[in-house]
Amino acid sequence: MGAADKAVTLGVEEEYVLLDARSGLPAPTAGQVEVAAGLEPTLAGGEVDRELLQAQIEVATPVCGDLAEVAAHLVRLREAVGRAARRSGCVAAASDAAPVAARTAVPVTPLPRYEDMHSEAALLVDEQLICGMHVHVAVPGRSPGAGALARLRPWLAVLVALGANSPFWQGKDSGFASWRTVVFGRWPASGVPPFAADATQYEQRVGELLATGVIPDRRQLYWQARLSDCYPTLEVRAPDVQIDVDSAVTLAGLVRGLVATGLDETRSGLVAPNPPAGILTAAGWHAARHGLSDVLVDPRSGKPAPAGQVAETLYDHVAPALRRFGDHDRVAEGLHRMLDAGTGADRQRAAARRGGLHALLDLVTEDAPGPATDLPR
Repeated sequence: MGAADKAVTLGVEEEYVLLDARSGLPAPTAGQVEVAAGLEPTLAGGEVDRELLQAQIEVATPVCGDLAEVAAHLVRLREAVGRAARRSGCVAAASDAAPVAARTAVPVTPLPRYEDMHSEAALLVDEQLICGMHVHVAVPGRSPGAGALARLRPWLAVLVALGANSPFWQGKDSGFASWRTVVFGRWPASGVPPFAADATQYEQRVGELLATGVIPDRRQLYWQARLSDCYPTLEVRAPDVQIDVDSAVTLAGLVRGLVATGLDETRSGLVAPNPPAGILTAAGWHAARHGLSDVLVDPRSGKPAPAGQVAETLYDHVAPALRRFGDHDRVAEGLHRMLDAGTGADRQRAAARRGGLHALLDLVTEDAPGPATDLPR
């Protein structure tokens, strides 16, 4: 692995929904969990944070050089947050929505930004009890980052399908594999980002959007992928949070592979594909609806193809970068496991059919956050 590849570091953020340990209802206990997490000796400052609603908690890994580091940190973070949640009377669930319907709206975290958002879009904010997985990949500058972003845009729908893990909403089956994608797509700057060939064009697109006054600042650029304004990274936000660490690591590896491949293509001067925005939006909607259970839109042809075949096409696209990182075997094995087992949404539905609410809640809390042994049968 050369010096340029070693610089393509990554980090992962995961959001969990907090559920009452007895009822399974959303638990507005993020403040208590954050305090309890501060007592965990394995956690460092800034690794655990609150989110928009008080029944959500977020963790963030340090900067990682390889997928083994990502895996180790996610296990550590999940275990520590799981213990902190238990001490606060709740469990941390790796599901993108609360499987049990809340009787009342979950309170907003009392921060001015979040309170302003609630004043502006009350019901929309109330319905943001959804949890995602964000992958940050280091880029050597904003123009190369914009070039890589342009080149991974067509693949975002495939990441949505692979990462689908939110079939249930308000106590009912939504009929979608990733209902989070639909809910999050209601914000004015969401979904697939606009095409931008370089940093200048990217900033032009952002400036034009801000000039409308519809969104107050850059923090509400809720695209599925964007250049970070806090770190020298390209941030991909398309997947739902994953039930298990192995799936999360596989997705992180694919994302890093996409960014590295995009950087290679940018350096070589390869023209970035620019499919019509309507095609990418339709492909993303279909991916959110079906996950891996139907065809997907092949990013290279724009035509439908079997989901497994499209996923393999994604792997083939990033395989040269994965080989340079030494990640190819791990990502290939993880991808095959995901294709064999189905998405998180498939696994959630199977658990609900097999054992009802208790089996479902056990599934989404089984990997590190802790088994939901107190939850109702």
